[in-house]
Amino acid sequence: MSEDESSEEQAEEPVPEEEEIELTLEEQLAEAIARAEKAEAEITYREADIANLRRRTATDKAELLKFAGFNLANRILPVLDSLDKALEVAEEGPMSDGVRLTRENLLQALQAEGLTQIQVGPEFDPKTMEAITTLPASDEHQDGSVIDTLESGWMYKDRVLRPARVVVAKE
Repeated sequence: MSEDESSEEQAEEPVPEEEEIELTLEEQLAEAIARAEKAEAEITYREADIANLRRRTATDKAELLKFAGFNLANRILPVLDSLDKALEVAEEGPMSDGVRLTRENLLQALQAEGLTQIQVGPEFDPKTMEAITTLPASDEHQDGSVIDTLESGWMYKDRVLRPARVVVAKE
């Protein structure tokens, strides 16, 4: 017998079919109930996911609205710094009065939007301050105390917009 003939015989042999098991009515009902419970659980999970998504979206939207002016305030701070520098070197007169009034108006507008100046205390606070340089500690300035403020810091609502840049005493 050749290989071709043996492969043909194998193909002709009937393959026993798996017997289909007839489920009883009770088994069919139990299977349907199980599928329904699984589908109900899936629906409950999907509803919870949708509710969480809505809640997270509402929180993100509120956060976005709360800090909508953050970037604009950050871009305006250099203008405020320039007005401060102009006032430091200006001689008293109508020009310096005009610059002072402009600065005050700008500051009031920024404060109305939630901008506040960071109050630099005697101790260094890494959350609101940036140490630009350190100097050796002395009797007058203990380790970790602020010696000088080089640039004022600003908060926008409850976020640091620009940290106060300070000189810190370090042992």
